[in-house]
Amino acid sequence: MSTLRDTACGQTVKVKRLSGEGPVKRRIMDMGITKGVDVFVRKVAPFGDPIEVTVRGYELSLRKADAEMIEVE
Repeated sequence: MSTLRDTACGQTVKVKRLSGEGPVKRRIMDMGITKGVDVFVRKVAPFGDPIEVTVRGYELSLRKADAEMIEVE
């Protein structure tokens, strides 16, 4: 199982599944990160936090903890 946190800079991956519970999962889904959507990893900060991604044509910054909940393929 690989997560968005493990994805290298410059790669595009497809969201396979979201783990996490309640409000945290809801917040990720509200940002447009849902099953089947493509996510492009734009930048990873020097210590890995945050991760900048492009989803559905707009840019987002995600914390490492949130990126770990997004399973990708």
